[in-house]
Amino acid sequence: MTDYSRPLLLGYARRDLYLSGRHVDDLKRELGAFASLEGFLMGSVYVEDPETAPQAFEALVASVNRYEITAVVLPNLRHLALIGDPADVRVQFERVTGARIMLHEATP
Repeated sequence: MTDYSRPLLLGYARRDLYLSGRHVDDLKRELGAFASLEGFLMGSVYVEDPETAPQAFEALVASVNRYEITAVVLPNLRHLALIGDPADVRVQFERVTGARIMLHEATP
């Protein structure tokens, strides 16, 4: 049974940092386990394709604002590099949305 009393956590990752779709699926499971350990309910993981960047990031920002999300999880800051300097993107994202970026530190 799903516990809807926990806050929703969204995820974001770059597809090009993984070898295959199976690795992306593994990442989604890892982020779901991380969410559970941190007291969240895992929502969507937005996966950025370099060919269409920054579409997934923009969709993530829209969802964060629409659903008043308080946190987003990334494997590491390198996943923000398609958007700009990862540290700068993090600061701007957190300032604009009010949501914090959490790092799972999975590989890659």
